Amino acid sequence: MAFSGKYEMESQENYEEFLKRIGIPDDVIEKARTFKTVTEVVQNGNEFTWSQVYPNRTMTNKFIIDQECEMETMAGIKFKATVTMDGDKICASFPKYQQTVQLSGDKLVECCTVSGAKGTVTMKRISKRI
Repeated sequence: MAFSGKYEMESQENYEEFLKRIGIPDDVIEKARTFKTVTEVVQNGNEFTWSQVYPNRTMTNKFIIDQECEMETMAGIKFKATVTMDGDKICASFPKYQQTVQLSGDKLVECCTVSGAKGTVTMKRISKRI
């Protein structure tokens, strides 16, 4: 149950550029600029409920490692995916980006990478357990 807990964003890199690249509107990016995203994870073996609280909504994805499920992107797009584990990292392929999440001590480290004609941008968010 290592991932279970509540985490508050402590720092992030390339957040605005990443959001622009995945199609988040400028007004939403402006609201999110100073907001401290809260992530709540409930883990029961390979079953996860993963919620993130943003300024305008809360997004919750439920998944079981190595089983296809329906998920939702930051932009509100629903899609089917299979979430996997690669060592100690949770990995998911979203329609426009790839995400990995791992624990480093009491920190949740999320990396989301988008690639395209304008190159590659990786958003890194570090959240502390609260």
